[in-house]
Amino acid sequence: MCGIFGIIGHEDSSRLAYFGLYALQHRGQESAGIASWEDSGGGRAHVQAGMGLVHDVFSEEALRHLPGDAAIGHIRYSTTGRPERRNAQPLVARMRGGIQLALAHNGNLINAAELRAELEDGGAIFQSSSDSEIFIHLISHGLRGKSLEEAILGACARVEGAYSLIILANGKLIALRDPHGFHPLSVGRLGGAWAFASESCAFDLLEAERLREVRPGEMMVVERGSPDCRSYELSHPAPVRQCIFELVYFARPDSIIFGEDVYQCRKRMGLELIREAPAEADCVLPFPDSGIYAALGVAQGAGLPYEHALIRNHYMGRTFIQPSQSMRQFGVRVKINPVHSMIENKRLLVVDDSIVRGTTVRTRVAKLRDMGAREVHFRVSSPPVRHPCFYGIDFPSTGELVAARHAPENLAALLGLDSLHYLSLDGLRRSVSRPGDYCTACFDGKYPTALPRVRDKYSLEHDPGQAGAV
Repeated sequence: MCGIFGIIGHEDSSRLAYFGLYALQHRGQESAGIASWEDSGGGRAHVQAGMGLVHDVFSEEALRHLPGDAAIGHIRYSTTGRPERRNAQPLVARMRGGIQLALAHNGNLINAAELRAELEDGGAIFQSSSDSEIFIHLISHGLRGKSLEEAILGACARVEGAYSLIILANGKLIALRDPHGFHPLSVGRLGGAWAFASESCAFDLLEAERLREVRPGEMMVVERGSPDCRSYELSHPAPVRQCIFELVYFARPDSIIFGEDVYQCRKRMGLELIREAPAEADCVLPFPDSGIYAALGVAQGAGLPYEHALIRNHYMGRTFIQPSQSMRQFGVRVKINPVHSMIENKRLLVVDDSIVRGTTVRTRVAKLRDMGAREVHFRVSSPPVRHPCFYGIDFPSTGELVAARHAPENLAALLGLDSLHYLSLDGLRRSVSRPGDYCTACFDGKYPTALPRVRDKYSLEHDPGQAGAV
């Protein structure tokens, strides 16, 4: 749950990285950072990073301190390593041979605890609690008698799990995806500059041309002043298992990822959903914003009016003043407020992309009931989330997942619904072009790798007793 961006060959690289991160802000709101490479005076890396949103971290003055024609950026939502300044990326290190390296990582390593213990036993000193720093140490160790590219490929051969990486080293830009291709990463051009981004919406903002995706298990290398991009293959191939939840929820609807138009995928999920479970209703309404596009498919498939009867306040930032305990309902209302005339005495068909813990759904359904809704039918455009994610999507432990503890018919009563239906896994697969290329472990428990036992989402502790793919 992070966003990464890189560009090389443009005099305004840091400013373009800023806007690229701005387009990717939905992928993380905890911290933001940019590292640039200035070629004058023998070459020098610069970095600025801090806690908060992109526009909170960077000012005009900050961008002036990031000179050069190459830059990478990162926005973070933590799944390993606590949300604090020392874990903000890009991570920057000075290595043997005068190499200054900056690294931005999206993903989660499942063998991080073992690798960290091994590196620390060998004398490595870690500056953060993030699993991303493991790459820094592995690359540094691999530079003994080898090129930077060889060292990076060697580091990737040691790690297991999900990683999309962008690396800036002495004016060389390197981008790669893990062999399973869990998370997206695309390559584009802006005039003579090369650019890489987690999602194509960043290219749209910059008016860059999206060329293609970095392939699972591919490393792409661009050097300053070169019009070409070299491609390498990682030495340990694996079945492609892209994260299907990126299409269900996480990616922006105007992006193209995994070769899929996210907007159209979500509409197809809605069409499949209403085919599986029609309902007698007066209108279809989404839980904004994540349910909007599936709800369009539901409305079209059902031939029902589509209404925005729940209005979201888009000006709520992370610094919003929290209400006191006595005002706790005010905190709910300030984010989503219903339109009375569209709810009272109506049979509502409500659509959302997922139910994780169930607390938000219960609160909003209770509000609809209080406002006089006659019936509330709930449709979810993904299967029940019954298993935690170990590859970078922030799903909690099994005990916190409401679908792991309650069957749909029992959950409907618990949430105060007249009916509840989740999209089937077959229906979800029919909504994408290459259903065999996706990881669906959060729905079916079939993990593509061996698993660690994670004590909490920030922990690097490991219990080998749970290793082994399901």
